[in-house]
Amino acid sequence: MSRLPEVPSTWTITKLGEVVDYDKTVKVEPNKIESSAWVLELEDIEKHTSKLLARCKFSDRGSKSTKNHFEIGDVLYGKLRPYLNKVLIADQAGYCSTEIIPLKTNDNLGARFLFYWLKHPAFLDYVEAESHGLNMPRLGTETGRAAPFVFAPHNEQKRIADKLDAVLARVDTCRDRLDRIPAIIKRFRQSVVSYATDGGLTEDWRTQKYGCADKLIAETNLQDLCYRDRVITYGVIKLGDDIANGVPCLRTSNVRWLKFENDGMKKIAQSLSNEYSRTILQGNEVLVNVRGTLGGVAVATSDMAGWNVSREVAVIPGNITTVNPQFLALWIGADRSQRWLSGVERGVAYTGINLEDLRTLPVAIPKLDEQIEIVRRVESLFAYADRLEARYQAARTQVEKLTPALLAKAFRGELVPQDPNDEPASELLARIAARKIDALAKKRAGKMSKSTA
Repeated sequence: MSRLPEVPSTWTITKLGEVVDYDKTVKVEPNKIESSAWVLELEDIEKHTSKLLARCKFSDRGSKSTKNHFEIGDVLYGKLRPYLNKVLIADQAGYCSTEIIPLKTNDNLGARFLFYWLKHPAFLDYVEAESHGLNMPRLGTETGRAAPFVFAPHNEQKRIADKLDAVLARVDTCRDRLDRIPAIIKRFRQSVVSYATDGGLTEDWRTQKYGCADKLIAETNLQDLCYRDRVITYGVIKLGDDIANGVPCLRTSNVRWLKFENDGMKKIAQSLSNEYSRTILQGNEVLVNVRGTLGGVAVATSDMAGWNVSREVAVIPGNITTVNPQFLALWIGADRSQRWLSGVERGVAYTGINLEDLRTLPVAIPKLDEQIEIVRRVESLFAYADRLEARYQAARTQVEKLTPALLAKAFRGELVPQDPNDEPASELLARIAARKIDALAKKRAGKMSKSTA
C-alpha cells in the first residue's frame, strides 16, 4: 500500500470520518421520487476520469430500488468496486444508487479538495486493501470512516483545487487527442489495403516492370482460386471440452482483421479434429469468420499445421501457384469485399455469411509477381503503422501516470506555495469536532425533551 505523504507543518493527517459523515445518507423510496429527477447509477460515471457518461431521469430508468438523495456540491463516492475510482461532484440535486455515498462538505472542507483526495493513490490503495467481498468488493462503513485523510488549511485547499482543475484539464485534453490516434491508424491501414488491392500502390512498379501503368488482372471468384480437391468449407461444429494437450482450434475470437490473437485458444480432442480432416490446416490457408464477429481474415502460418477451426471460421485453401495467400487475405479484408460480404449476410438469430456466397466472392488478381510486391509494400506500410501505434501506447502510458503523480505532488504540499498566514488545518479539525459534539448534544437534548413531554 502507498505510504501517506509527508505533509507541511500546517497540515494534518486524520481519518475521513473525522471530517465528513461517511455513510450518513438520506434514503428515499422510488414512489417518492419525481419522474423528472436525476437518478445516478455507477455505470454513469467513467472509471478513473470521473466523466459523467449519462444523465438519466427517473422516468427513463424506472428504478424500483431505494435511492440516496444528494444535493448540489455533494461529493458522490462509489463504494462498490472502489478500485474503479468513480467519484463525482454533483452539479445539481438528485438521487443515486445506495452503492454511491453522498459526502457533504462544510466551510472548513472544500468539495473539490475532498474529491481529489478520494482519487489519490494512497487512498485508492487503502480502499482496495480494505474492501470486502470477492466478486463485488465494497468499502464498508467503518473502514470508510477509518480511511486516511490529508487535511490542508482552507485557503490552501482552494489553491490546490484550482491548480489541479487547470493542469488536469490539460491532461484530459491530451488524453482525448491521443485517443483519436487508434482510429486514425485503423483508417490508415484500411486505406492502404484498399489502395493496394485496387492497383494504386504498385502503379509505379508496373510502369517500371512492364512499361505501362495499366492494371493486368484476371477476374474470377474465390472458389476458382482454390485447389481443385479442396473446397471452401467451415470446421468443427461442436468443440466439446477443452483438452489440455489437444489440437488448437481457431475461433472467431482468434481470427481478427489480418492477424491472429491466440489468447483463450480452445483445444479439442485429436479424434474430434480427425473427423473434420477437410479443415485441418496445412499452412497458407486463408481463414475467414463467417458467423458471429465478421470481418476477421488472416493467413494460417506454417506453425499452425495440424490445427483446426470451428464452424464459425471458413478455410480457403488458395492455390499458391496462382494466388499469394497474403494478397488474397488483403483482398478479402479490403472495404469493397467486406461491403460485398455484408450484403450477403444471412441469419436472424446470428449474423453470418453463407458458404455458397463466400465461394462466389468476386476477386480481381494481378500477376503473381505483382501480388508479391503488393504484399511487400503493404507490410512495409503496416510496419510504419505499428511503430506509430507503439509510440501512441508509450505516450498513453505516460499520460496515465500524470494524474496520480500530480495528485501525489499536490497532497505533499508541493503543487502550490504555502501561506504562513493560513489558519492551520488542526484548528479546522478542532472546529469540525466541536460542531459534531454540539450537534450530538442538541440531538440528545431534543430526544430528552420529547421523552418528558
